[in-house]
Amino acid sequence: MARRTAGYSLAELLVALGLLGLIMAATALLLQSGLAAWGWGASRVEAQQSARAALERMARELKEAGFDPTGAGFEIVLVAEPARIVFQRDLNGNGVIDPTRERVSYLLRSGETTLRRDAGGGAQPIAEGVRRFALSYLDRDGLPTADRGRIVSVKMELEVGRAGPEAVVATLVTLRNVPVW
Repeated sequence: MARRTAGYSLAELLVALGLLGLIMAATALLLQSGLAAWGWGASRVEAQQSARAALERMARELKEAGFDPTGAGFEIVLVAEPARIVFQRDLNGNGVIDPTRERVSYLLRSGETTLRRDAGGGAQPIAEGVRRFALSYLDRDGLPTADRGRIVSVKMELEVGRAGPEAVVATLVTLRNVPVW
């Protein structure tokens, strides 16, 4: 009478465990590469949103530069440097520039990666991970100018990204309140 054995041999169990280990390792590698790709995409989206939000805020405020409902006749752009701009506007219409609210500067200090906005209360960060912040100033004919009194447009470029993903956004802002000369 033949005896029937139920179960698996040690060799069969070892082969099954080896195959299961290979499948688990392949699955873990796939999951790891998927998470890395998701992290890269999330970083890129964050960099783009940060750059776009900062540039939109700067553009909105630059369009207000020189607002002077009383006709007091103050300077519009006080500082026009490649990585720094200071401008003013009379938002409350009293004919006096309040340096804590109506004078604004945007700057990226050398060696730093934080773009800052200062409206009298200290330089507050508006974009982190900034690699490059470039400002160029144009006159009425669209030509570059270094004369603050002739600035009609400001071209702004912002490159943001931390460890690899980057976003570059640029815009050209025309100052609305420049006197006609």
